[in-house]
Amino acid sequence: MVMILAVMYREFKIRITSMIWIFYDLMIPLAYLLLFGLAFNAAFAQGVTTGTQHISYNAFFLPGVLAMSAFGIAINTSYGFFVDRDNGIFYEILTYPMTRGEFLIGKIVFNSILALLQAGLTICMGSLLLGIPILWERAGLLAIVVVVGTAGWFFFLSFFALRIRRNDMFNTLLNAMYFILMFASSIFYPVETMPGWLRWLSTFNPLTWHTDVLRYATIGSDIPAVPLQSAAFIVFSLIWFGASVHALRYRVVE
Repeated sequence: MVMILAVMYREFKIRITSMIWIFYDLMIPLAYLLLFGLAFNAAFAQGVTTGTQHISYNAFFLPGVLAMSAFGIAINTSYGFFVDRDNGIFYEILTYPMTRGEFLIGKIVFNSILALLQAGLTICMGSLLLGIPILWERAGLLAIVVVVGTAGWFFFLSFFALRIRRNDMFNTLLNAMYFILMFASSIFYPVETMPGWLRWLSTFNPLTWHTDVLRYATIGSDIPAVPLQSAAFIVFSLIWFGASVHALRYRVVE
């Protein structure tokens, strides 16, 4: 536990070195919601239907913003491995008396707290400024979904960050994955309105699973697959946690 707290403290010190980072982490999701949400809300003036629920586009888009934000935090945190490798501190950290799992957990616990602050600010402002109806009684469930989602994406991206030596190759892979995962998901539009082939991709897309569960936790969307999606994302997170621990234990010393 002490080593996990030490890693969390290091992440905190890194974040507070620049107020721009803190502003970006906390305010960019809200900017996405206000800019894209307002634009698409005007385009979809009659709202959208997801499951059996007909809602405004702003209400539909809010969980998508939260999913993108979790993915964004995971990107920034996993890219930190390259920064640490370049300045040599990464290999020094690996000599410390802690397990590889403690190292990863310490990083993600701090960033999960950041994700909760980010989500709380975005949801409160979305409710206040855009009138999005939030199911506040599901706040506990929402917190769990935000934490698990951020952790799952971090473990997923960390595996590739630890396996790939060159940051330009990692950035190329990251951009390709982000583009495919984001647009083949339910972030911007309901799965029911997609062409058949894109609907099939979206069904097996973990970003769709995460977004749909966030919709259930925030606005109460009655998506029948939510229990299965929740279980699938937990399995996804555990698999990539194991894979990233293995990569951290063996790949970095090759």
